[in-house]
Amino acid sequence: MPAPEGTAHRPTHLSKKPIAVDERMIVALDTPSADDARRLVDELGDRVWFYKIGLELFMAGGYWELLAWLASKGKKTFVDLKFFDVPNTVAAAVGQLRGRGAEFLTVHGNDEMLRAACAEKGPTKILAVTVLTSLDEADLKALGFQASAADVVLSRAERALDIGCDGVISSGLEAARLRERLGDRLLIVVPGIRPVQNRDDHKRTVDVEEAFANGADYIVVGRPITGAADRRQAAMSIQARIVNLFEGGTGLQCPPPATNGTSFPGNSI
Repeated sequence: MPAPEGTAHRPTHLSKKPIAVDERMIVALDTPSADDARRLVDELGDRVWFYKIGLELFMAGGYWELLAWLASKGKKTFVDLKFFDVPNTVAAAVGQLRGRGAEFLTVHGNDEMLRAACAEKGPTKILAVTVLTSLDEADLKALGFQASAADVVLSRAERALDIGCDGVISSGLEAARLRERLGDRLLIVVPGIRPVQNRDDHKRTVDVEEAFANGADYIVVGRPITGAADRRQAAMSIQARIVNLFEGGTGLQCPPPATNGTSFPGNSI
């Protein structure tokens, strides 16, 4: 019999960083238009305070206006464009984000690209993409990698940290090894969160509890919320699971309360 929800994974590497509990879940605004994204944000209301805006919305138009609108509503933003280009172009692109209030930006490139991004980042935190969660061992082999996904992730994370990146994007399957080898010196953001058995294009997935037990500071959740019949309830359910981990008798010092005027006491959300 499976363990009750929220109790299956021991919080071995539970994050101690001072992050508000209600900001540890980042919702992916993977919508076909900025108007659809705004409707989703309004629907989720005060249950979600951190949003990821990716390539689909960038191509749909109104990206920067949406970024400004989210900031006006007190939301944090994660620009997930996975910059990959010659270093000078990456540096120039990162420089365009100055003053736009983005918390995170992804770069998916080699050492020189990461170094160029870090030189222009300003207050925005640079997250190096390690290995996409849509890739498994067979995919990496087909791409010419001779190492396992875990080894590639660790190697890229070590180099990113040395270069000056603030954190990495990593599957939750590799997060524990990153914590064991690199400690708390970097942020770990885990996408591909699937609260139940997965049947989509993310191959290296974990659930909410496993991601945080393995050392995630943040999780990114998309389709389990955006594809739900009741999207607000889906977000509330995941937030409750996070609260249970960080405030549910773990014995760890709880992060400070959110400064955005909302709180999630106990499991009431």
